[in-house]
Amino acid sequence: MYFLAWRDVKVRYKQTVLGLFWALLKPFLTMLIFSVVFGHFAHIPSEGVPYPIFSYCGLLPWLFFSQALTQSSLSLIANVQIVSKVYFPRVAIPLSAILSSFVDFAVGLILLVAMMAYYHIHPTAGLLAVPLLVVLATVAATGVGLWLSALSVRYRDVAHIIPFLVQLWMFATPVVYPAQIIGGKAQLLVALNPMAGVVEGFRWATLGVARPDPVLLFASGLISVALLVSGLLYFSHAEPSFADLA
Repeated sequence: MYFLAWRDVKVRYKQTVLGLFWALLKPFLTMLIFSVVFGHFAHIPSEGVPYPIFSYCGLLPWLFFSQALTQSSLSLIANVQIVSKVYFPRVAIPLSAILSSFVDFAVGLILLVAMMAYYHIHPTAGLLAVPLLVVLATVAATGVGLWLSALSVRYRDVAHIIPFLVQLWMFATPVVYPAQIIGGKAQLLVALNPMAGVVEGFRWATLGVARPDPVLLFASGLISVALLVSGLLYFSHAEPSFADLA
């Protein structure tokens, strides 16, 4: 898993001029676009903190989740030569893809620290919850990634669905808006989104904004674990056919 993950990182930035700097540039540019569109023109509330850092604190865990989900979902197809010729526990391939996503997330944290210093936002004891929230995002990405990676071997349509799924999922997650602005029955849909509690919790832990609804966090944790367990079961069930279908 370590060598597969390290290979993924090297291939991702091989022959690039900026190298790992892309891990900073992509979320930074996305944050600028969101700040102009949603912060300046749409006037989306940002819970009393400047909108740029509000949106970046939503983007950072989301980009980690979306990258881990996308790469793990397509990992078996990308490694078809290994899958069809060498026997080893196939689950190592999607897990290594998720492991490589931690590199970009760690680099993105550097920009977050710089932005907190720029906006004079002092860290609180809530930072202790950040590792737990990252684990929760990892569990959710692993569960969905295992499902989609196993399905993608049999149905190549999955590769075309994933970008559309990730895009829709982002706007269903309170990345560019606070979850509090959603009312009524739509709150139930927010609670069913495992990343909603992660994003809201990450903002609270880093920026000291209002504490997220404990029900939202509990629902995110419960659904993430359910996705992981079901994903592992389906992956192990489908694994014997990978070499034939690949």
